[in-house]
Amino acid sequence: MLTVAIDTSTRLGSVGVGRSGELLGETSFSARATHSETVLPEVRRLLDRCGEGPGSVEAVVVGAGPGSFTGVRIAAALGKGLCAARRARLFAYSSLEAVAVGTGLAGRICVLFDARREQVYAAAWDVAPPAGSVLGPVAASLEEVLSGLDEVGSWCFAGDGAMLHRQALEARGARVLSSLHAFPRAGALLRLAAVAPDRGRVAEPSDWEPTYARASGAERGV
Repeated sequence: MLTVAIDTSTRLGSVGVGRSGELLGETSFSARATHSETVLPEVRRLLDRCGEGPGSVEAVVVGAGPGSFTGVRIAAALGKGLCAARRARLFAYSSLEAVAVGTGLAGRICVLFDARREQVYAAAWDVAPPAGSVLGPVAASLEEVLSGLDEVGSWCFAGDGAMLHRQALEARGARVLSSLHAFPRAGALLRLAAVAPDRGRVAEPSDWEPTYARASGAERGV
């Protein structure tokens, strides 16, 4: 089954193409303001590079957030649109979980995205995800997140939020992973769809909404 994966929840977008659990190609792209003008051309270029066309797509996997409101909405809309046009299946997984899976670690991993306004988006697992979820996805201050974790020094942290708060985390004895694990990768989404398809399958794509974790600035009147 030819599958396209898309994550635009952060400032570094990622798209991937896979078939039956095998990664055929993956690319990342910087889009600090908006992914809307870059993501679809990236999908088309990657499909072409893999020797495939849009008409061959049988499934789409999207990073469901949380993250940039604009970015999360773009991935959701593009995923829905591709599924409607191609009658493809839609799968959705947490963008935080995609980072956790991408680290390859077997236990105690907490992923933090910078949510601004002195908050982070966070999720944590005490064994390799998807099992062992102990937190999130939530939007909270760093201190609120850490208060929900047993023995902070025994945890590994990943994500751009972890990079931002490296000093505070390392002061508590925690391990902060490198920038290689700062953003979600499409390849990790493809892996999730291969190992946990039932959990990610969206029965009614037109009714599905991604994970925002908190109200947008417009909704909060900010």
